[in-house]
Amino acid sequence: MSMTNYVGNDVKDLIRQTLKVIRSLVNNEQDPPASLLKLNMIAEREKGWLLVVESLIETVPDDDSLGPAVITLFLDECPLPSKDTVHRLLCSLRLDQASSSSSTRKRSWHRNTCIVLGSLAEKLAGSSSVAMCNPTTLNYLISRIVPPFTQARVVLFALLALEKFAQTSENQFLISRTLEQAPSHPLKQLEEWRHCTSNAMKRQVGFCATWALDNIFITPNRTYAYETTDVSKINAMLNHEDVSEYLKIGPDGLEARCDVSSFESVRCTFAVQDGVWFYEATVFTPGVMQIGFATKRSRFLNHEGYGIGDDESSVAYDGCRQLLWHNAHSSRHEHEPWCPGDVVGCLLNIPMGTVMFYLNGRPLQRPHLEFLRNRPAGDGVFAAASFMSFQQCRFNFGAEPFKYPPDVAFSTFNDGGATLTLEQKTILPRRRRLELLQKEPIPEDYCTICYAHPGDTVLTPCMHGGICNTCSLQMDQCPLCRQPIESRLPIDEAPPATVRKVSAAQLISSSGHRLSAGQTTFAPAQRVTTEL
Repeated sequence: MSMTNYVGNDVKDLIRQTLKVIRSLVNNEQDPPASLLKLNMIAEREKGWLLVVESLIETVPDDDSLGPAVITLFLDECPLPSKDTVHRLLCSLRLDQASSSSSTRKRSWHRNTCIVLGSLAEKLAGSSSVAMCNPTTLNYLISRIVPPFTQARVVLFALLALEKFAQTSENQFLISRTLEQAPSHPLKQLEEWRHCTSNAMKRQVGFCATWALDNIFITPNRTYAYETTDVSKINAMLNHEDVSEYLKIGPDGLEARCDVSSFESVRCTFAVQDGVWFYEATVFTPGVMQIGFATKRSRFLNHEGYGIGDDESSVAYDGCRQLLWHNAHSSRHEHEPWCPGDVVGCLLNIPMGTVMFYLNGRPLQRPHLEFLRNRPAGDGVFAAASFMSFQQCRFNFGAEPFKYPPDVAFSTFNDGGATLTLEQKTILPRRRRLELLQKEPIPEDYCTICYAHPGDTVLTPCMHGGICNTCSLQMDQCPLCRQPIESRLPIDEAPPATVRKVSAAQLISSSGHRLSAGQTTFAPAQRVTTEL
């Protein structure tokens, strides 16, 4: 055996070890597994990076629910490759041969290749992404999403790779033109899978195809999905104004998906103060999601990997790692790992002070108590969830019959008395929201972070103002001077001579980078792109 083969086999063994232990990573402060650290060390040099990436493509099995996350985690953690290194990788993959119908490559090879291409396109957006999106790469990805659709899993990740290449405008134009020149637009065919109930993988493809047609690959004379979706009976849905910035929300506001490496979160539109409440979530993917309840105090620290269940103001059920989460601490539960099509039931009993979770109608042995015990009086409780990479589920807040209702009297979020305006129910695509924003006048005294509410709050002790109360509650530090926030005062209660208004220009220059929603994460255009 040559030295190259020996090292290659060692790398594949490290990848298998990482796949085995990745489920045990339950704490953001935990060190990465030793096997992953070794892979990162090997990848510090060009030859090592190429060896590890090629080994990931060949080794990660098709049926491992965390396999895609391991690939994206490695590419996120290792040093950025140079253009020459990426070019060598593309040459070694021989995508021109893999595109042919006579290719003998396994399905897992194609899926993993699409994941790698998409991750690199996202990390190297700009000229490097344009160089990657050459005719060979583009033809390969397009060939994966045209009939016959025999491998839905590969179709899904090829579509996501095209979506990430399209983050660069030059690529977007090229991909859109190529798709429109096809005899039948492939995404319009795939969109028909959106309501598939018998195949979870096809359901994911249909959701992503619809989202791409609405937001990225806009075609003439096509009606947006939100314009043909009936939301008349929906009174509670996922709140597209209370969500971290990269979560995708479906046109009826009841389905959500994450396709980025951050931990994306969302709350529903209706909060409850008392009584017994129930909702269900049908999972279409078997990976990491944390589904449960949260108050407004729960923060969406998506880039730090914190979500629902990771603070004292939320609790969540994790069916992939078989854990219950509260205040960033986990405890193992006795349910088997969830599978696509499984239904998670979430029962909130405020008078009894309990939260109970069900899997396909089977309750946990013991209810959770700490979340409601620690809840400040007056804090409303929302249905909420967080999603890791490539995860998707659909919520039922009561607009449809429940599959596994508990044998106790309860109310539903949909019928709890809340009403939504048509505007609140409308999940607008990115382009439409930007068009409306450009036409919308913004008063000078509005919040310099969200531009959605009056800047009526002053931070102490620094006395910086020009911020609304909603945004101020999402921050621990002043966005201008970085002083810790001790209290928040209504502007009419602050001494006028001491208030220092924060301008948008100051806010941007002080941070040096775009702030993101949840910690110090806000952007002026966030309220029109929150579901992207």
